[in-house]
Amino acid sequence: MKVVVDAMGSDRAPGPEVVGALRTVRSSRIRVTLVGDASRIEAELARAGRTSDDAIDVVHASEVITMHDHPAQAFRTKLDASMRVAVARVTEGEGDAVVSAGNSGAMLACALFLMGRLPGVERPAIVTVLPTPAGPLVLCDAGANTEPKPSHLAQFGLLGAAYDRVVHGHPRPRLGLLSNGSEPGKGTPLTREAHALLAAASGDFQYLGYVEGSDLFRGVVDVLATDGFTGNIVLKTCEGIAEGMFGLVRQELEKTPRARLGSTLVAPALRRLAKRIDYAEIGGALLAGVTRPAVIAHGRSDANAMASAIRAAANFAERSLPAQLAAAITAVS
Repeated sequence: MKVVVDAMGSDRAPGPEVVGALRTVRSSRIRVTLVGDASRIEAELARAGRTSDDAIDVVHASEVITMHDHPAQAFRTKLDASMRVAVARVTEGEGDAVVSAGNSGAMLACALFLMGRLPGVERPAIVTVLPTPAGPLVLCDAGANTEPKPSHLAQFGLLGAAYDRVVHGHPRPRLGLLSNGSEPGKGTPLTREAHALLAAASGDFQYLGYVEGSDLFRGVVDVLATDGFTGNIVLKTCEGIAEGMFGLVRQELEKTPRARLGSTLVAPALRRLAKRIDYAEIGGALLAGVTRPAVIAHGRSDANAMASAIRAAANFAERSLPAQLAAAITAVS
């Protein structure tokens, strides 16, 4: 598998991308192409101890799409941007999957206009995974579409269910639609129309209707469909709660000598828990609905997170995930 990485996307680029790529190629059979400012990338590679055995290529791109750029405008005007060049290489068959920790809206634009949509898909969406006590919870959309149509929202559920079947192995994932109450009359015109579409759809999933926010971590559903505006808020809120809760636990464990003594006993369990909920361990989020595997990593990604995202992208390509998503959408359209 060859994964093409936008080496200028993360907040601290290209350091995390370079070190993450080196870790990946040294622990797997994945080959990585780093796209961006070649002089900076080569300097980081030298600093990180690159050898001739490391399966890494460097492709120069003279421009960078920033978090402040308008996605569509950046796509049209920054023709030599690292993100656009990386996506184009995969589109042209010079890579099996692409990864970027940059502007997610621009990544959507690049993938949509260069790769194209899968047959039957109206709007690509971001699929991410939330760790819960009952197992992974697939969330779609996590930020690509802030104002979708009801048919888009229904398809987000179908894409999420197909992802869950392929990646997590659930033969008939339980699918829910996020709302402000479980009663059919709740929600908005958007959710009510999407609910009607999902209730009438058939396929390898179980549609359970509306799901409330309090049900997310109770194992009620395997897949949660929502619009990108709400989904992104849910995702960022969960990240903030996790960080805040660990901060509160740390404060309590440092309050008294007895608490500090007890902290040595719970420290291993807390470290294991921290690893389970760390986005760096999960990797990136799939941009579902385009013809090639495209993975969006967190802007704050460190080397470990980038390595996880690269491995996830290679895994999606190896499983031919886009083709399987296309088959799922066609089956219910």
